[in-house]
Amino acid sequence: MTVRRCDIAILGGGLAGGLVALALARHRPDLSLLLVEQDERLGGNHIWSFFGSDVGQPGRDLLAPAVAAAWKGYDVRFPAHARTLSTSYYAMTSDRFDAALRAALPADAVLTGARVLAASSRNATLADGTRIEARAVIDARGIRNMGHLTGGWQKFLGQRLKLSDPHGVVRPLIMDATVEQLDGYRFIYVLPFAEDEVFVEDTYYSDSATIDGEVLSVRIADYVRRQGWTVERVVAEEQGVLPVVSGGDFDAFWRSTGKDIARAGTRAGLFHAVTSYSVPDAVRFALALARRADCGGEELARYTEEYARTHWKKGLFLRQLTAMLYGAAAPVDRYKVLERFYRLDEKLIERFYAGRTTAFDKIRVLSGKPPVPITRALGVLTGLGEKPQPLSLAGNRTK
Repeated sequence: MTVRRCDIAILGGGLAGGLVALALARHRPDLSLLLVEQDERLGGNHIWSFFGSDVGQPGRDLLAPAVAAAWKGYDVRFPAHARTLSTSYYAMTSDRFDAALRAALPADAVLTGARVLAASSRNATLADGTRIEARAVIDARGIRNMGHLTGGWQKFLGQRLKLSDPHGVVRPLIMDATVEQLDGYRFIYVLPFAEDEVFVEDTYYSDSATIDGEVLSVRIADYVRRQGWTVERVVAEEQGVLPVVSGGDFDAFWRSTGKDIARAGTRAGLFHAVTSYSVPDAVRFALALARRADCGGEELARYTEEYARTHWKKGLFLRQLTAMLYGAAAPVDRYKVLERFYRLDEKLIERFYAGRTTAFDKIRVLSGKPPVPITRALGVLTGLGEKPQPLSLAGNRTK
């Protein structure tokens, strides 16, 4: 039996696990690390984005090696409202993320193509029989057992396209909700990576987790044609289904994702309840954990549970907004909630995405005439409305 020993073992080389590894490599180079990923490439197949206002300078420094593009503002479009906002916007790619991790870590600190069979606060066993012994193990293998949470889904298919001519897009189009509203709140997301290369994503806030990739590909092609663009080739494609959380039982969720082991990222519930957005929380957690790196496995497990529990409590208002989006608005009218939101103050919008909504922000978001039936909105806020559905992938499939 092969035994690998290290100070800290990180299970999962996606966004959360990778950022923990980068933070430890930068701030605690004295510690030996082992980053374990079941796929051959770290970071999977993703484009992650974040606003400049989401993280402070230490966070931007941590993310910088993975950033593939940056812009000084972004646009949104709705049927009755369009706006350009000045907040800076950044996009990271899996390729750059993988390269950044391999550059920051010793070669023997990265173990890919390795599936974890079992894990505890100080040990892990891999499918090939390898045993990992560490002072602390951190589980960052993604969210599991969502049946203890309620809400809906954000699902998407995105394509990075090489065009025959320049597209003329000067900054990201974060939401183009002028498209036909299908399967809930639908919008197109556009990132101009080069003058003749653009990422186009078809996104839905849906009650169902089912994705029909062929149908979404056709809709992307239709959108591209309407812009007058001609596609030379599809450079890359990704799809995903993310939980949008309106409530649930945190204690049951935490117990279901492991026992007495430190957790990170979505496995710890560290993501934005409305947007499913995880970059700001992943950055903040990675930097916070780097300051606790001398803890043993059991103590680190307690710390991550306290951290995640605090995050859950702070997210109550965001979960209420999700409940309004899914419970008070008819699917075809969900876009009106976002259309109204994007008429608010730009700094409020920045704080919302960063997960730092203030008490005044909450009053401002809820004040005035709601874009949904008032009786249904009050039912959601008072808990007297329709009971939200548990999140479950059972019976759903992707094509």
